[in-house]
Amino acid sequence: MKGVLLINLGSPESTKTKDVRTYLDEFLMDERVIDIPYWKRFLLIKGIILNVRPKKSAAAYKKIWWKEGSPLVVISERFAKKVADNTEIPVALAMRYGTMTIKKGFDELAKKGVDEILIVPLYPHFAMSSTETVLVKAEEVRKQFYPNIKTTEIQSFYNEPRYIKAMSDNIQNHLNGFEYDHILFSYHGIPERHILKTDPTKNHCKIDGSCCEKPSKAHETCYRHQCFETTKEIAKTLNLKEGTYSNSFQSRLLKDPWLKPYTDFEFDRIPKEEGKRKMAVVTPAFVSDCLETLEEIAMEGEKQFFAGGGTDYKHIPCMNDNDDWVQVMNTWIDEWANN
Repeated sequence: MKGVLLINLGSPESTKTKDVRTYLDEFLMDERVIDIPYWKRFLLIKGIILNVRPKKSAAAYKKIWWKEGSPLVVISERFAKKVADNTEIPVALAMRYGTMTIKKGFDELAKKGVDEILIVPLYPHFAMSSTETVLVKAEEVRKQFYPNIKTTEIQSFYNEPRYIKAMSDNIQNHLNGFEYDHILFSYHGIPERHILKTDPTKNHCKIDGSCCEKPSKAHETCYRHQCFETTKEIAKTLNLKEGTYSNSFQSRLLKDPWLKPYTDFEFDRIPKEEGKRKMAVVTPAFVSDCLETLEEIAMEGEKQFFAGGGTDYKHIPCMNDNDDWVQVMNTWIDEWANN
């Protein structure tokens, strides 16, 4: 019997500092998130970051928290329910970090008699700190607890036509007459070294502005290339004029070089240097609104843009649980189930 396990990032249990600390501890100690030797990671996270960041992050979570709980979790639950309601195949939801564990997702499906699972990391683009860590953890759980269950993973869908169409329609619907002179595609940031680490050829990725345009097997796991391709496809679908849109990367951590340009720098640069004062911001790396979209982009981003001279600002929500996105997921599930 086949089943589907949808997996998203995760969230603290509450906005209490202790719960945020517990969540950050698990998240940041993941070797695929902060990929430095264990002893250095331990000293950095346990000795420095967890003594400072939880209080600040808790304050940020309080700004976006819903009465029902964490927006990311609530939205993911709504999405999973809609997907489940539109298929006869059992569907479960799990989070990579937090108490909604991948193990619980396996348990739920196994109790229903499932012996073959489609693993769906809810990330359009491949990165070692998102897709890879989900797949590695899922395989660890399978081997330890359910060795007789067969698993298959969905491929990164950054340029899948139905995903692009759903994303484009979502953007168009939320623009709804908003007059902009620039659309910023802001993607989750990752360290540049992650791009080099995930390059299977070990020689293609240069992060020099040209390697993303040259065909290569490296593109199968290159987050930077995949982000640029998503923007290109959406721009093509929406008939965006060259020069009216650009890419950036948000949420840096530590002092290592991360993918550029940085979103917060762009909020200041675009109105000052390009004279563009009416901007819409899209976050295609996320399928569900979360702290990074609701607080960092929708709230802080607006403040930064206005401080830089902007006059009109619109954050485009993620696809969340909209029916088009649900239909796309159900189509993928049906195709897998009937293969």
